[in-house]
Amino acid sequence: MVGKILTMLGIKAIASYIPETRISNYDRTAKFAITEDFINEKIGVRSIAVKAPSEDSSDLCVKAFQALLDKTKLDKNSIDAMIVVTQNPDFNIPQTSAIVHGKLDLPETCASFDVSLGCSGYVYGLNVLSSFMKENGFKTGLLFTSDPYSKIINPDDKNTSLLFGDAAAVTLISDCAPKYLPGKFTYGTIGKDYEDLICKDGKLFMNGRSVFNFAAKTIPPDVTKCLALNCLTVKEIDLFVFHQGSLHIVNTIAKRLELDPSKVVFDAWDYGNTVSSSIPILLEKEISRNKAGKILISGFGVGLSWASTVLQKAD
Repeated sequence: MVGKILTMLGIKAIASYIPETRISNYDRTAKFAITEDFINEKIGVRSIAVKAPSEDSSDLCVKAFQALLDKTKLDKNSIDAMIVVTQNPDFNIPQTSAIVHGKLDLPETCASFDVSLGCSGYVYGLNVLSSFMKENGFKTGLLFTSDPYSKIINPDDKNTSLLFGDAAAVTLISDCAPKYLPGKFTYGTIGKDYEDLICKDGKLFMNGRSVFNFAAKTIPPDVTKCLALNCLTVKEIDLFVFHQGSLHIVNTIAKRLELDPSKVVFDAWDYGNTVSSSIPILLEKEISRNKAGKILISGFGVGLSWASTVLQKAD
């Protein structure tokens, strides 16, 4: 059992939107002096998804929500609260959640606010929204993630343009027949290293080596801590869903934890690192398969920050 479950609020459904347009990394091997082996064995991104120029962060959220409506019988008027996790908002003012709220014509009684977090944002957002809903007696909430990095990518920067793709996801949090219940969470921040992944003058900069070292050093002990907090062992976890920073990062974390490779997911080959949307995109597929009883999720990156928890299938 994952600790003591204090509420029946949990994940009922997840839907995502990944733009159809792709940029092939194989077509850029000469430009960046890389090999196909580098693509296939290191970064694990064959192509990146890119939004249309007319699309903004809120538009990606709306399309993810439309996909959610296609798979659920959600009544928009029942939504009590919503969060948009993004660090690339439509505007500095107002908050993107207000724009999404308006475009979806949600009820005026629906609380809405943004959370400015990147790669750890989904895990943080899951706890923030669930706790907020529990405290206020809410029954239905939406957790959006939308961080289209194409807005800030320098196409000539090897460290970022080969990795990051555009996407959005929305998670339906409900007290009515949820499919997965979150356990206890672990968190952390190394704020003194914030410049290792930063947007300056409208362009993204990443110190790839430093970010890799951060993930390789920090996440394995945090996973161990999260398991202990939830009174679980590695063997009791059916699936490990790590932020899809790169194939090399995911594989390194798995090896340091001595995980069964069959229990570790990597699936960003054809769309890239979608920042806060990478975990829910994977969870959407796993929920549809309905096989994993316990899933450990861990997000890490911008900040530098991280967060982990265990999701347990609801009875």
